[in-house]
Amino acid sequence: MNDFFFEIPGNPVPNNATGDYLKAPDGFRLRYACFAPDDGPSRGTVIILTGRNECIEKYFETIRDLAGKGLGSAIMDWRGQGASDRLIRNPMPGHVVSFDDYVTDLRQFFAEIVQRDCPGPYFVLGHSTGSLIALLAAPSFAGQVRRMVLVAPFLGASGLPLSTKNIKRLMNLFYWIGIRRIYAYGGKRKPGLPAFATNKLTTDQARFQRNTLLYQTHPGLALGGPTVSWVRAACIASEKVQDLAFIAGFKIPTLFIAAGADEVVSTQAVEEYARRLKTASLITIDGARHEILQEADLYREQLLAAFNAFVPGSDVEAAEKSNA
Repeated sequence: MNDFFFEIPGNPVPNNATGDYLKAPDGFRLRYACFAPDDGPSRGTVIILTGRNECIEKYFETIRDLAGKGLGSAIMDWRGQGASDRLIRNPMPGHVVSFDDYVTDLRQFFAEIVQRDCPGPYFVLGHSTGSLIALLAAPSFAGQVRRMVLVAPFLGASGLPLSTKNIKRLMNLFYWIGIRRIYAYGGKRKPGLPAFATNKLTTDQARFQRNTLLYQTHPGLALGGPTVSWVRAACIASEKVQDLAFIAGFKIPTLFIAAGADEVVSTQAVEEYARRLKTASLITIDGARHEILQEADLYREQLLAAFNAFVPGSDVEAAEKSNA
């Protein structure tokens, strides 16, 4: 399977890997991979939902961590990023029409691949955009996904002069006059290596350099900034999951993990949202930046410990006995 994955030194493909492409009803190919746990009985499968401008390979370390705890992983590149089909002619902008398209892809992946090839029970581990997609998909996953751990969900941007509502108004203006596929911000990726000192994602230089090398070695996996359409869709999705009726109907036990030093997503928005859900709990990891799973061990191990406490073996074993 090594010709399917994009390896770099220091980031080998985890054991027990399989992968292929799933064809969405609208014709786009979506790359996915499944990883069985290490030796011993399986405790279930974690569906990893990546953030914007991420890919399967960026989560190899996390997949190995889960495998060591007896958990398999299932992961996909969202439409329009990673090695899945891009949606517009220019492959660099991050583009989508609606986050409902992501949810549809996730449901198909779960129904056609995860439930067929991966043992239950099923859990979700989401990051940023992936966490927001998990929230949108939660009504259809109630009774199928046992628990979710959502890291830094994209419920509001950090440090912007405009509110989400006003950003959506501005994006709506551009969208309806036909300027949909231009960069909303960020632009195309700049040549050369990004500087660690000014990055907002992690305090861990080794993991930062590993991820930088991944995209430098395999530039086709990377994106530039998001389009007007993507930002508009993200604002609409954020408003949808914060609707009172949506919150009242939310049923899946969920652990929210916020990054205390997040300069990408609003930590306050994550904390306030988690407190509104009856089935939610919240941990804020002080000092951590946005990509906690790519962070220094000081922060990353707090996340993994919280995950392992929230997805306990005893809970899984009880469920298996009741289904026997």
